[in-house]
Amino acid sequence: MKAWEKNVRTVVPYVPGEQPNQIGMIKLNTNENPYPPAPGVQEAIKSLDDKKMRLYPDPTADLLVSELADFYHLDKDQIFVGVGSDDVLAMCFLTFFNSARPIFFPDITYSFYDVWADVFRIPYECQPLDENFCIVKEDYYRANGGVIFPNPNAPTGIAQDLSDIEDILQHNQDVVVIVDEAYIDFGGHSALELIDRYENLLVVQTFSKSRSLAGMRIGYAFGNKQLIKYLNDVKYSFNSYTMNYPSLVIGRAALADRAYFEETRNKIIATRERVKKELAELGFMFGDSMANFLFITHEKVAARELFEALKIKKIYVRYFNKPRIDNYLRVTIGTDEEMDALLTFFRDYLKKKA
Repeated sequence: MKAWEKNVRTVVPYVPGEQPNQIGMIKLNTNENPYPPAPGVQEAIKSLDDKKMRLYPDPTADLLVSELADFYHLDKDQIFVGVGSDDVLAMCFLTFFNSARPIFFPDITYSFYDVWADVFRIPYECQPLDENFCIVKEDYYRANGGVIFPNPNAPTGIAQDLSDIEDILQHNQDVVVIVDEAYIDFGGHSALELIDRYENLLVVQTFSKSRSLAGMRIGYAFGNKQLIKYLNDVKYSFNSYTMNYPSLVIGRAALADRAYFEETRNKIIATRERVKKELAELGFMFGDSMANFLFITHEKVAARELFEALKIKKIYVRYFNKPRIDNYLRVTIGTDEEMDALLTFFRDYLKKKA
């Protein structure tokens, strides 16, 4: 090791889902929305003023924040925005998890949490999910430096009841509790209604899933005004201009079309519920996912085997080579045509294995 390398902050990085680019592929591995953004987004792109590109964007992101406030019936100073929910969550870790006590999150969860904890030198403890991949709320009663968990959870898709979330909040009123709701638009009960009752609650959401804007990187958090002020103080100390001009304009357009949002969300939910039934008939087992993906295992065929066989056919799903979940596949809900192709593959492959 060279002398200068001794002072490098080394971490094991987050590994995102594979991003293949093949003709004729079916991409069901990164929980993207299979449908295009709202029609108004295309119009917003055409309306972009190229003269504004030479100017710094509004650091307050007021164009987008105002639209979010209107959509969710909140005050603007209850909203924080960032470059995708990953940016928002990273700012939350940096801002609120500084007590030197370990933060708590589930052992099976979004795999960026431990990466951020390592980057920011935050101690953490993983609390095991039960045999049904549900949070054991009593595990979060002990003293800690903060709590974070997704709802619905990733990669399992399981949603916790709002009563469980409130119970965790009641037992953790001296630390910040973050509920990561990247998938809440596809099922489950949002904790947003609790932010006025619990001053230590932050609810984080994203445009990447239900609004078909993963490529634009737009995320946001809801909380009481003091929490949001603290987040903005850190943001302005880190990077004042996190939201670029096109993101602000396009994000506002996506929010404005509520009818399209409901239409595409409901199509994905309907497809998910249909596919659950057909997968069960093929011998797959899974929890009752409330997300835009299913977390499946088969009673006779190993997940890795299916993963590799699917890839040969240019069908991409997500496989996690991790304890407790190394025999599961996470399958994004695509269009009906894409899911039919997946089901046809499974039927043919399992018939050959019989």
